[in-house]
Order: sequence, then C-alpha cells, then structure tokens
Amino acid sequence: MKKDGKKQNKTRRDTRIVGAGLDPEANSGIINPPVYHASTVLFPTVNELKQAVGDPFNSIYYGRFGTPTSAAFEEAVAEIEGGEKAIATSSGLAAIACALTAFLKSGDHLLVADTVYQPTRKFCDGILKGFGVETEYYDPLIGGGIAALIRDNTRAVFMESPGSLTFEVQDVPAIAAAAKERGVVSMLDNTWGTPLFFRPFEHGVDIAIEAATKYISGHADVMLGVIIMNEAHFKRIKTVTVALGNSAGPDDCYLGLRGLRTLAVRLARHQETALTLARWLAERPQVARVLHPALPDDPGHELWKRDFTGSCGLFGVELQPVAEEKVTAMLDGFELFGMGFSWGGFESLILPMEPKYSRSATTWEGKGPLLRIHAGLEDPDDLLADLEAGLKRLA
Repeated sequence: MKKDGKKQNKTRRDTRIVGAGLDPEANSGIINPPVYHASTVLFPTVNELKQAVGDPFNSIYYGRFGTPTSAAFEEAVAEIEGGEKAIATSSGLAAIACALTAFLKSGDHLLVADTVYQPTRKFCDGILKGFGVETEYYDPLIGGGIAALIRDNTRAVFMESPGSLTFEVQDVPAIAAAAKERGVVSMLDNTWGTPLFFRPFEHGVDIAIEAATKYISGHADVMLGVIIMNEAHFKRIKTVTVALGNSAGPDDCYLGLRGLRTLAVRLARHQETALTLARWLAERPQVARVLHPALPDDPGHELWKRDFTGSCGLFGVELQPVAEEKVTAMLDGFELFGMGFSWGGFESLILPMEPKYSRSATTWEGKGPLLRIHAGLEDPDDLLADLEAGLKRLA
C-alpha cells in the first residue's frame, strides 16, 4: 500500500501481493481502488489540459490511455513480476501482439520458440508476415546455441517456457544472455510460471508477458493481458499499444487486481493437486508418459528445478496408442473435468491436443493421443475418481 511503501518493499512476496497497487488514502480510505468507467476526462484549465497531453506517459487524459483502475492493476503486477512498469491489454494475445509490434518493422527477423501458444504462431505467420517481418522458429531446447541464429536484422527473441501443449522448459537465462550480447530484445510468455513461480527479470529477460485471463484473474470470467518491462522499454511499447487502440476494460482490471490478492494461495492448491494427479497418472498402464516439468523424470526437470520456484496446475498426458472412439468415450463421460479452452481458473479442464500441426522446426514424437489437463480447486480425491472412471471407459 502506498502509505507503507518502504515497509512493503522489505516484506516477503506473499505479503507484497496483498498490498501491491493499493492506495486507500487516495480513495477515501476504501481499500480496493474503485472501477473507473471513463472515456472523457475533463480539465478545468487550458494549461492543465496542455500539461496532460504533453506528458501522456505520466497522466490520464483519455480513457484509452488508462484509468486509475488500470494504473493500480499495472502497478501491482509490475511489482510482483519484478519489473518497473506494466501495461494492461485486452487479452494475453493482445499483450503478445503489442509487444512484438513495438519492436518489429518490414525487413526485420524474429526468432520464436517452436512450441509457443498457437495464436502467437498465427499472429507471426499472418499479421507479421504481411507486414514484411520474417519469423524463424527455433528448437526450444537450443539454449545458448540460439546465438548462431541471430542475424544483423534480428530484432527480438520470443520464448515461452514451459512450451504450450508439450511443456518443454527453455534455458531462459542462456537465451536472454545471447540476445542481450547482440543487442536483441528478449521476450517471455510467463503465463505458466506466473509472477510467483518464475522471475523473468532476474533471469535476464527484457519483457515479460502474462495472460492475466488465466491465473492472475483466476475465475474464468476475464479477458486480460499485461506486458511487464523496465523503464527503458515502457514508452516504446505504450506508444504502440495506444496507437493500436488496445486498452483493457476497467471491470477486467478490477477483477484482475482482486484475483491477484489470492494468487499465492490458489497456486499452492493448483500445484499440489496437479502433482497428485500427475503422479497417479504416471502409474496407470493406459498412460505412456506425463509431461510435467516438476516430475523428476521429465526431460526439463533440471532446468525447472534451477529456475522455477513452483509449478502451476497445467500439464500434459500422452496416452498409449488407442482408437479415437475410445478417447472420445473417455472425454465425453467426465463429470468434473470440463472440456473448454483456457486454463488457470478454479475449474478442472481436459482437452485433446494435436501438437504435430503446430510445429515446424521440431517434430512431435508422441505415438498416442495427447491430453492437456488443468487441475482446478476441486477436492483431489474427487478428481482422481473422475480420472479413474475415465480410464476405465478408455479401456
């Protein structure tokens, strides 16, 4: 909280997350900032109007530039993620698109991990390609070897760790260091790691991106993204975000800020339940392997153990080869696991996935069907019972 700013900076993470972005003294003692619905902002004098327009990065003079609600959310996320500034956007994909657009122009070269979130790939292969930007996909396990792929016109390296669908863990510090040595900006989609389990700026990353739709909001009812950066990149990204007309709704920022308060306790439960389910599934004969970096036999476990402080509720399960109709029977009959996109909410989810269709630099070697599971906040024993019944339908 603003009143105790110095004390807040000395406290532990779980204490800071409770007070970050709050300023009760500015809101009649009300602890949560109110929701400001605003387009027009009025100024009493011409001089004050000119001052605001002349300093758009430090003032609120039109709703698209932000409101006190979005400012509180941005301040809180920046503090918890470890950056200096943050910019709220209308979705996680919007955050990715705005961050990339801020650094790329026609003729530039972009390096993107081959295992990224599929809409990221679609943005690169569609919008950026149309603008004359070349995207090269790289093996996410390349580590410091990415230096060999950096060209004179490379402007950004984009990472996502663990990777979408198949959960490969990248050597983020090595990749970020190689990019920095060549003056290339490094970006990381940190939605799986969250601001609590992976600290991007401590590992050399220039720009972090969160789909706040997921764990930050945590209740499956918000579309919200956030870009976090140090001061040096703020004006550049803010200028592009505003120019593209992208802004986060005040209600979503309010809900994101509210969700942030319980992030630590929710993640602890998501983590515990996911590991319980993953370990149980790993012992089932119908399962070929479980893709979860926190498991000791996972290929990415050593990097995860070195760089992360925890794991979330999302992981993958490769089944033994089996007929499609049996997988359908398994999925259609679940009572607690819903089939739906997104993750990070209170509800458990399960989805069939086809990673082979979203790879170009690497090949997905799985032989059986792949399922993506999100462990929600239900009782773990009930979830295990639902999974057990599902595996019986599979067999």
